Amino acid sequence: MIKLHSAPYKRVTVGLGLGSFLVFCNLYYFQPLLPFFMHTFNATEIQVNWLFSITTLAVAAALIPWAIISEIYGRRLVMLCSLVLIPIINFLMFFSQDLSDLLVLRFLLGISLAGFIAVAVAYMADEFEPQALLIAVGGYISANSLGGILGRIYGGVMTDFIGLKWTILSMSVLSFTALLFILPRISRQKHFTPQKGRFLHHNRQLLTHMRTPKILLATIIGGLNFAMFINIYTVMAFKLSSPPLSLPASITSLIFLCYLAGTLSAKLSGRWTKKYSTTSGILAALGVCFSAIIIMSLQSLFSIVLGLLLLSGGAFFTHSLAYGFVGRNALHGKSTATALYLVMYYCGGSLGGFVLISCWQSGGWPMVFAACAFTYLIMAALTVYLSRKTQVIKTQYA
Repeated sequence: MIKLHSAPYKRVTVGLGLGSFLVFCNLYYFQPLLPFFMHTFNATEIQVNWLFSITTLAVAAALIPWAIISEIYGRRLVMLCSLVLIPIINFLMFFSQDLSDLLVLRFLLGISLAGFIAVAVAYMADEFEPQALLIAVGGYISANSLGGILGRIYGGVMTDFIGLKWTILSMSVLSFTALLFILPRISRQKHFTPQKGRFLHHNRQLLTHMRTPKILLATIIGGLNFAMFINIYTVMAFKLSSPPLSLPASITSLIFLCYLAGTLSAKLSGRWTKKYSTTSGILAALGVCFSAIIIMSLQSLFSIVLGLLLLSGGAFFTHSLAYGFVGRNALHGKSTATALYLVMYYCGGSLGGFVLISCWQSGGWPMVFAACAFTYLIMAALTVYLSRKTQVIKTQYA
């Protein structure tokens, strides 16, 4: 097993961290460009939202199949397939002529990205000692966050300066260059045992998790949380790029620096769970998120930035607590349970965009606010119900 601070540990964690950074850069670098695509393709907000949502939807659909494939053929092979496909698909996007071509290729990109997302932590769990695993996973999640932030800024800034086509080609070149650095750093697995013929077993585990109320509730909360969080950013990008502000994509993309508040709050969630319950933390975080959308209702640039900072802090806190809750409460098939959570998470991010953008088109910010308030109320009710379910189970086994 790989020990903490050993030479193999440093080599592998650098490789996985850069791989994670690369994957999330590619997943999100189109998000700040949605207003740009509206003008380029003479399309509506809903039509261009597919360029972002179809990728996250493809990630959600492909997570569990990739996880099952990795149980048969190994985690490393799946990760390498994922990373090799990224520059190839970006290169094909460089030659795309219209919105339909981009949609197909972004869907394929989502499927390829899902391979790395689905199995990177499982690879670490197989190969690392327990203490090394805890530290390595923390670094991996930090790389996720930084990849998402810098990927969005890259998309906005580069498109303003060199145009969309060359931005896509540059991402292909960067992804290929990173691939050459990553490949030799992800070691061959020494502690993996193939589990052929386990397809039905994993499907049964998945159904068991979906029939377990506390796990299902936590995954729904996670999905609704991401649906609101990620798509409020999309709505704000549309608002900031429209009159009277009419900010360019390079400036609009900077709002994603507000994600850094979430990076901090995610770390604080671990301390919370040592002293308090998960559900109380989620309720407190939902209160912060609701306060954020009230502040954003003032509609000044300052209030939008402040609101996004609070929203990021509350949403990441909720995500960390709900994700950890699923992992701890799955008695069997933990990898399947966390995969189910991620499926709900990315489905929420994908489908929530169509809800909030439809509200934005039909009624502006007041309609978006109403939809968000209603969703946060549902999430609070589900969290209270989850708390009661958890207390009942504790009482039964006391």
